[in-house]
Amino acid sequence: MEERAPRRRAQATATPRDVAHVRLGSFALVFLFAFGLLSILIRQWWLTAIMGVLILAVSVDIALAVRRQGRLDDPSSPDEEGEV
Repeated sequence: MEERAPRRRAQATATPRDVAHVRLGSFALVFLFAFGLLSILIRQWWLTAIMGVLILAVSVDIALAVRRQGRLDDPSSPDEEGEV
């Protein structure tokens, strides 16, 4: 049985790969942010720059994974107007 959103639409499907990208990416963002903040406090600007680039890369990866999930949603699924 398929889960339905409150508006009776089928929820977006997610592949295990996309779920892994979002979960591991969010976990990595926490640590990258912490190391970035620590590098600012100890005034290691080169390390701050590396953390900033890595944070940007992980954020883009998460955004692409979420976008892939949205594209997997079946456009031919019945909407709330067509159902009885």
